[in-house]
Parts: sequence; C-alpha cells; structure tokens
Amino acid sequence: MDKQDTTLKQTKRVVRDSDIAWDKLDNTANLFPVIATEDMSNVYRISTVLKEEVDRVCLQEALNMVLPNLPIFRMRLKAGMFWYYFEDNNRPAPLVTEESSYPGAYINKSKNQHYMFRVTHYKNRINLEVFHALTDGFGGVIFLKELVYQYLRLAHPDELAGEKNRISTGIFLDTEDSYLKNFKKTSKHPKGYKSKKAITVTGEKLGKNEMGVVHGYMPISELKVAAKKYGATINQYLVATFVYAVYKEYLRGNVSEDPISCCVPVNLRPYYDSHTMKNFFVMVSAEFKPEKDSYTYEEVIKIVIDSLKEQITPENLANILYYNVSNETNFILRLVPLVIKNLAIKQVYGASAHANTATITNIGSLDLREPYNKYVDRFYAMLSMSKGQNIKGACCSCNGIMTFTFSSCLASLAIQKKFFQLIAKEGVNVAIETNDVYYE
Repeated sequence: MDKQDTTLKQTKRVVRDSDIAWDKLDNTANLFPVIATEDMSNVYRISTVLKEEVDRVCLQEALNMVLPNLPIFRMRLKAGMFWYYFEDNNRPAPLVTEESSYPGAYINKSKNQHYMFRVTHYKNRINLEVFHALTDGFGGVIFLKELVYQYLRLAHPDELAGEKNRISTGIFLDTEDSYLKNFKKTSKHPKGYKSKKAITVTGEKLGKNEMGVVHGYMPISELKVAAKKYGATINQYLVATFVYAVYKEYLRGNVSEDPISCCVPVNLRPYYDSHTMKNFFVMVSAEFKPEKDSYTYEEVIKIVIDSLKEQITPENLANILYYNVSNETNFILRLVPLVIKNLAIKQVYGASAHANTATITNIGSLDLREPYNKYVDRFYAMLSMSKGQNIKGACCSCNGIMTFTFSSCLASLAIQKKFFQLIAKEGVNVAIETNDVYYE
C-alpha cells in the first residue's frame, strides 16, 4: 500500500449509525446553516480558466471520479436536536451544468443531490462553488485542483498518459476539527468580536440576485515592488489600498465617527501545524478611523499595516480561537435545543454584522504542478455578499499573475476604479475585466 492509500485509509470516518457515517460541524461551520438565505448564501467561488473550451461530459466524469476520494465534500447537512451535523451522502455526484446564474448563488440542496457544492462551466472556465459550512478556501482549492487534474487527464489522454487517475500523492485529507483540538482552557477571558458599527458602503443596488464582478490582473513581481516601497507585504498593501479607496471615493476624504473596517480571514493551519480540510481560520479587522481633515495614501497604509500586525500574532489568534470555541464547549449551552441556539446565533450575528465595511481574503498561490500547468491560464476567487457588506474582495495568484476580484451588489464602480488606479500609479500593469451587469 503506497503513501496516498494509507492517507485515505487513515482519514476514513469510523463513527457510524446503521452504516451511515456522520460527523460534527467544525466551530466556524455552525454559524453558516443558521444565517444562510437566498440573499446571503455564504457560498464562495473558486474558478480556473483553461486555455481551451471545457468539455462538460469530461468534467462530469472527472467529478464522478474525484468526489469519492474527498470525504469532506461527500456530506449532506442534517439538523439534530442540539446541533447541525454532517451525514455521508451516498447519492450520485451533482450534475455539472453550464453556468446560468450569478456567482455565489444560494445552493438549494434538494435540487443538488443534497450536496453543498456545485460545479459549473462557461466557455473556458470551470467554477467550483462551496457552501462555507463544508470548508474554507484551503479545502476548496484542494478540491478544485484535483478536479482540474482529473479533467485534464480525461481531456488529454495521450499527452497525460503517464499520470495516474487518482488523488495526488502527498495531499492531506484530514477531517479533524482543529478548533477543538487546539482549544486550551485558560484563565484569561478575551473579548469576542467587536460589535461597534463600521462604515457601510451603500448606494444604488443592482437587480435582485445580481452580482457585479471586476477582475484585476497584476504581475506579482511588480506588486512586490509597490508593496515594498511602503514596507508592506502584498496582502497588507492590497487591504490598505482598498481602505484608502473607500476613504477617498465613499467618504470623500471626510472625517468620520465610524471607522472603515476591513475584515481579513487568517488561515490558522500554519500556526497549529494543521492540515484539516474543514474550516480553520479566524477573522481580524484592519481598521482606519478618519479623525482629521486629510490623510495621505502613505499614512493610511501605515495605519493599516500597524492594525494588522497588532492583531496577527500567535497570542491574539489563540485568544480569538479561545473565544470562538469556548461557547461551543460550555456544557450548559451544549444542552440548549437547536431551535433556541439558532435564535441566539442570529441575534449575536445581527449585532455584529455591521462591524465591518468589507472582507478581503487572499487564498494564495494556485499554480498547478507540471505537466498540467501549461493548460491553465489563471485562477480567481470570489465571495458572496453578507449583511452589512455590499462589496468584497478576493485574490489569488497563478503563473506569476495576481488576480484581485471584487464582488459587489452596488451599481457604482467608483471604489473598484480608485483601487486599481492607485496600484497602477505605483507602476503596476493592471488589466481589467468585468461581467455584463455593468454594461446593461
């Protein structure tokens, strides 16, 4: 038995009832079934654009072959007396279809073989859309890469004849709840997420269920130079530039009693040596409060860098993890019926939903290994809207190009334009692409 087969055997769930495997939701996942609606789907998208048109039959076959080897995605959601839980879904894989709705649409599980993800295609593009209760971007990336590998083996049997039709050797398929595993009781009682109101970007909205999309393609080498000029990492630089764009285009450079607060997901796996396919991240907020008449671009970047550095420390991340898990492990709260828990979760979420202006996430490098990489043009990621956040950003890189994608339910493009203009003025070549809602 080789290394990969051993990994698959070790990650098989052993908790069974009448031969049906089940699993708990991770700490973060418990939120999403409670707050998900058609208007707030909690579905993210990761896409790859190939250098050739997608064959739907091959893509369906690839999905049928890959899905049995990825236990996290073979789940359906069930409601118990005290908690939601996952149960093995033994139905056939969901049907691959041509894209027909806007990105991040609500996943109606009863019309999707009870799976919590969908795979669609459009011309050269393959889209994976995932309900966040299943996994975060880390798990989504693994799934999409394996799907693309298998698709390319089927689409190019002669060129890729030496490749094996199975999950890549060396990837991790852990299904542990890393929140609970790394939760340590402490005498400290750290505060939870802030609920103080932040700036909400408002304005004329697009049509119902419509989403505006703007992609910006930028060479990573040039972005590094621009970020280094301000003593920032690429991620800090992009977040700070977005904050400044909101300050200039939405606040018009005016003083505000409420801060611009940009929510930034932090992957906890590197801090705890975890490789779980379940969610394992926490949120920090890059905050800038305009308290004087005028701030320069450089000043705002410095403020955002300091805000992120102060929060992204092992100690602070551990405190956030502790706060998130402590309520779940409280014995009394565990005995509260699900219907009451849901009411409480909705109330807490509603109180904190306007604490952030937007979310920006970076899911990292998505380069494929050779010989597959030559068939791929680029990847991109996209977030759906949530309460209080009408504009969001997501970025990833492939083949030396960073793709920054704005998703928005607003008709105005002022913030997006300012964002890319600021970066272009630093000497970065920026190519822009939008979807059709801005041309109707």
